[in-house]
Order: sequence, then C-alpha cells, then structure tokens
Amino acid sequence: MRQHPLSFRRLRAIMLKEFTQLRRDRSTFAMIILIPIFQLLLFGYAINSDPKHMPTAVLSQDHSSLARSFVAALKNSDYFQIQKEVTSPREAKLFLQTGLVQFVVTIPENFHRDVVRGDAPSVLIEADATDPMAMSGPLSSITEVMAAALRHEIKGPLSYLKEVPAPANVIVHRLYNPEGFSRYNIVPGLMGVVLTMTGIMMTALAMTRERERGTMENLLSMPVRPIEVMAGKVAPYIIIGYIQSLLIVIVAKFLFGVPLIGSLVLLFSVLLIFIICNLALGFMLSVAAKNQTQALQLSIFPVLPSILLSGFMFPFYGMPQWAQFIGNCLPLTYFARIVRGILLKGNDFVEVWPHIWPLLIFMTVITVIAMKLYKQTLD
Repeated sequence: MRQHPLSFRRLRAIMLKEFTQLRRDRSTFAMIILIPIFQLLLFGYAINSDPKHMPTAVLSQDHSSLARSFVAALKNSDYFQIQKEVTSPREAKLFLQTGLVQFVVTIPENFHRDVVRGDAPSVLIEADATDPMAMSGPLSSITEVMAAALRHEIKGPLSYLKEVPAPANVIVHRLYNPEGFSRYNIVPGLMGVVLTMTGIMMTALAMTRERERGTMENLLSMPVRPIEVMAGKVAPYIIIGYIQSLLIVIVAKFLFGVPLIGSLVLLFSVLLIFIICNLALGFMLSVAAKNQTQALQLSIFPVLPSILLSGFMFPFYGMPQWAQFIGNCLPLTYFARIVRGILLKGNDFVEVWPHIWPLLIFMTVITVIAMKLYKQTLD
C-alpha cells in the first residue's frame, strides 16, 4: 500500500518522541531554559553603555570651603564615586596605574584665593583613557559639577563672581590613550577572550572524549596520579595558548598600532598563570560532564560571563554591584587589567601584583576541585 508523502500522525509521533527525549535529558532541558534567562539578566541589568559612579581619587591641596564644596559636588554627582583622598601625586599615579580608580581630581593650592581674585585657577582631571567608553560620560559632566559647586559658594560678598565667565577652569588629561582609540582597549583584552574560549572549551572535551572513545579504562589502569593526568592533558594547550598570544601581540602591534610600552617578559610570565586557570576550569568541567555535548554546554556558563562581565566589552565599574561581584570571580577580569596595564601603561610587577594573586588563588581552588571530582570518577 502506497504511503502518503506526509503523514501528520507520523510527524506528531516523531515530535512527541523528541520532546520525551528532551524531558529525560535534564541537562539539555536546563540549558534551554537557563541560557535565555541568563542572557536576559546580563544584557538587561548588568550591561550599561553609560557607566556611572566611577571610582575617583581626590588630591586636594587646598582645604578651603570652596574646595570642600567641589569635592561634595563630585560625591553627589551620578558619575563620580570618591574612593580615596590621596596625599601626593605619586600615590595618585599609583592608583591610576593599578586601575583602582578611573579618575584623579587635583585641586591646586590657594584654589579659593585665586577664585576670589578672579585668577580662574584650574582643576586637573586625570583620566584612565584605556577604556574610552568609561570616561566619556563623567568628563562631559565635570563642567556642570564645577558650576554647581561654585553656585553654592558664590553668594553674598562673592556674588560679583557670577558675572565672571569662568571663575575656575577644568583641565583634562587623558592618560595612556589620549586619542581615545577603542582598539587600544579591545585588542589587548581580546587576547584574554581568545585564551578563555579556546582553553575552556578545548579542555572541557578532554575527559569526555576518553569516555566516548572507550579509552577511559586504559587511562585509569595507568599508574598515574590525577594531577599527572591533568598536567598531561593541559600541557599541549599551554603551548597552543602561547602561540595564540604571540600572534595576537604581533597583530596588535603591526596591524592595529597598539603601543607595547611594558615588558613582554612580564606579560608572558603572567600569561602562564592565566592559561592554567582556564585549562584547569575546562578540565574540571570535563570531569564533571558525562559526554562531550554536556561538556560544551557547561563551558558556556563561564565563557559568556567572562566576555560580558570582565570589562572587555563594557566598562566594569559601570555594572551593578552584583555583576561586579561575579566579574571579580572570573580570571579574565584580572588578566584584562594586567595586559592593558603592561601594554598601555608600562606597569611593572609591583603594579600588576594586585591582579596576579587573585589568579593564583583561582588556579589553586579550581585545581583542587578538579582533582576531587576526578577521584570520584575512579570509584
């Protein structure tokens, strides 16, 4: 008997069978639900192209009421958040070099006296311009902040200053990227993104590939320790990571014109820690997963937040506190600051150390967890 070319009853049966398999495969079903929710939360709440409450340090060399009024106006603005009141230009530079603040505001000596005399003193704003998006909003508002502070103080005997076009001026120094080239921010950070994606995803398939190919029993029968298995699995990818990084540095210099101010020896030394962090995380996911499909699905969860919440694409300090907390748990957040600091600012070991020790802690914790999970698979 000839069958109809299309039977809706057979089609319905196949569809029901597929839905039944999805319902039984809880990991895939969870990914279908969780990934869209995860993306909505990140893009809806965490991502902000107009960052506010940027960390700012103040170097006030004048302790008059007018200087205090200006600092108060900065605190009350939406764009500046006073993190520290430094006492010397050297300390202020260190805060900028390490990336702990985005701006340093310097109020000169005799600021109040010069305003009263009509000498129009200048307030210096030093901005970390490695991320042009992070500084555009605050710098555009600084003139209004200054005007608000002066309006509050210029009254009574000082009312005549209202007729002066500019009782005080603002001078902006865009440091490390004065032209505001976005590629100076994106290209160095891209090194970390590439290493994160390839390191986690490639290593996530390491152990599951052994299971699916039927070679896991041979591996378990070998007289090797779990740490030796992990080291042997990730060692080839360390070499691959260095090759990728070298290519990115060459392209960044000769194609995009990114300045290489700092020590490449220091950069490639720290690079080893970052690569191991990603490979250890991928190995942990590989041990926890049951098959290669599940390993790839699990790898999405650290990769996606790393790209969005590390400060690679969007200003880190413009995100809400909960998003910054997640970002501070990701290796890419610290490595992006390290690579930009070395290449664009010329940072040395002391200045990048605050971003190195979190990578060391992350590497140690993830390695210990991976070893415990691996031991469970031996039972």
